[in-house]
Order: sequence, then structure tokens, then C-alpha cells
Amino acid sequence: MSAFPHALTVNIPLPSPRLASILSESLAVDEELSPHVHRTFETDDSTLVVRYSATTARMLRVSTNGVFESIKTLLETFQELDVDVLEKDHDA
Repeated sequence: MSAFPHALTVNIPLPSPRLASILSESLAVDEELSPHVHRTFETDDSTLVVRYSATTARMLRVSTNGVFESIKTLLETFQELDVDVLEKDHDA
């Protein structure tokens, strides 16, 4: 049995590859605080791919809740700094 049997992959579509990359790089800066959780952030074109594995379902839930709060805050910041950043594609 794996040491990290609980896993979750979340694909978050964004308006552009640029935003997906900025989110991935911003989130990856902070290391996971718990040794009971592993996480990665990747991009697939304009999709942010977040992969989590944890020793318990509770640790998985707590960690993913935290990253969703961070994503929400980052998207709100993008929106505040560039009013239509979430509606337009900067790579076009």
C-alpha cells in the first residue's frame, strides 16, 4: 500500500496559458507545510493542474481547501489589477 493512498487531481480552466502559468508559479513558491501531503502544480495550455496525495483523507481535504483559498485570492487580485484579465486572452 502506498504511503500516500489518498489522491486528488484538479484541472482548473483559465482564459489563457499566461494566467495558468502565473498561478502555477505563484502557488509553487510556498512549500506544503505537512510532511503527510505531496502536491504539484503544472499547466496544460490554459489549464492549471493541481495534484495532491496525502496519508489521510483529512489531510487531503485540509490541504486542498487551503490551495482553493489561495487560488481564489490570486484570481481576485488579477481581477483587481486588470479589470478584464479573466475575460480576455493576452496570448492572442
